[in-house]
Amino acid sequence: MAALSTSAAGRRARLGTVTTADRALVDAVRRALADVADPEQAPAMQAYMKSALPFYGVPKPIRTSALRPVWTAHPVTDRGTWEATVRALYDEATHREERYAALALLAVRTARPWHDVALVPLIEHLVVTGAWWDLVDEIAGRHVAPLHRADPVALAPVIRGWAQADDLWLRRTAILSQLGSGSTTDRALLVDVIAPNAESPEFFLRKAIGWALRELAHHDPDWVRAYLDEQGDALSPLSRREASKHL
Repeated sequence: MAALSTSAAGRRARLGTVTTADRALVDAVRRALADVADPEQAPAMQAYMKSALPFYGVPKPIRTSALRPVWTAHPVTDRGTWEATVRALYDEATHREERYAALALLAVRTARPWHDVALVPLIEHLVVTGAWWDLVDEIAGRHVAPLHRADPVALAPVIRGWAQADDLWLRRTAILSQLGSGSTTDRALLVDVIAPNAESPEFFLRKAIGWALRELAHHDPDWVRAYLDEQGDALSPLSRREASKHL
């Protein structure tokens, strides 16, 4: 992980440039969210998410519609500016929806060519900084999982490293890193990311283990049954219950 981050920084240093965020895009996102804000909904949304950041009070469907013309009016044209703008929206957020918008910008269609292993340092930053399930789960399922499917050789060592990281949310990301992979799920990788977390008392890790196994059970129930039998009491009751829901 450090090697990847250092390498990316080194490339920028050799080019002699410092990429800055598209401030017009950042401002446009904030205006779009403020224009559809609902102060009456905001407190309940903040309370539900247990968020230190306040909310504008913009549900996802309205947020998606409000941001669509912003992405059209401010297309991303180079990778460096795109990454810097995602980071600026996320790190400078005054409301939680601005972090959701940063993840939406991460996923815009025109940025798909830049979704490769070089994105790992930014993903790590978003996970560790976000440090809560609403952000981390979207990053895991919408970004890490597709990256792994596209380049499993490069991503598998990264994911195995996250599974043993000091940070709880990197560990959760590792466990959920194959959501949506269906029958192509790398069973050996799944076993490897569960193993260092199976006996953790952390609710978010136990729940993630159950979720990952439940997803695979839709496609390979026999494998999941055999794995649960093999693990016995090594898995928490919560993990086993979640994994067994559709067996």
